[in-house]
Amino acid sequence: MEIKKIDLTVAVSKDKYPTNNLSEIAFVGRSNVGKSSLINTLLKKKIAKVSQNPGKTRTINFYNVNEIINLVDLPGYGYAKAPKSEIEKWGKMIEKYLENRNELKMIALLLDIRHLPTENDKMMYNWLLHYNYEVVIVATKLDKIKRSQINKHISQIKNSLLIKNENNQNLDLEIITFSSLEKKGIEDLWDTMLNRCNIS
Repeated sequence: MEIKKIDLTVAVSKDKYPTNNLSEIAFVGRSNVGKSSLINTLLKKKIAKVSQNPGKTRTINFYNVNEIINLVDLPGYGYAKAPKSEIEKWGKMIEKYLENRNELKMIALLLDIRHLPTENDKMMYNWLLHYNYEVVIVATKLDKIKRSQINKHISQIKNSLLIKNENNQNLDLEIITFSSLEKKGIEDLWDTMLNRCNIS
């Protein structure tokens, strides 16, 4: 994906969302999972704020890429050190966006490949499935584990998020491995996102 132009829209409520009617891909994940780093890597520009301190993203950030697609950075969840009132506000902000955005074509749920999904991760995943969203798991921080361990960690994530369909069969999870540091998974993720938005 050649990045020619990026326009940023920052919102905390629906009336501030972009009105360009572009297809959208939203990124969700717990605080400090590498969401901002992933977006910067995809956009080849340090545009999303990266911090060692969780909970940096406190708004909904819409990145209009080449006037063809919006990448949407949502606040991280599961950040226990923030004031309770602040956590509740972020949660409502995320929920309102996810419940009312017709332009939303896919959600990338970011998980740290080194660890099993947390209870918050499972709750988010089940909530997204309940509302019939297209969900792709992006396993971040691939560079933190040995190549020989990748398949094992992916299997553990799949088993942890085991969801069955109406025929009691396991749902096939799509997992893309990603490393912002080593620039791995970029093309796979772009191809998946553009495909879900029917953009050639």
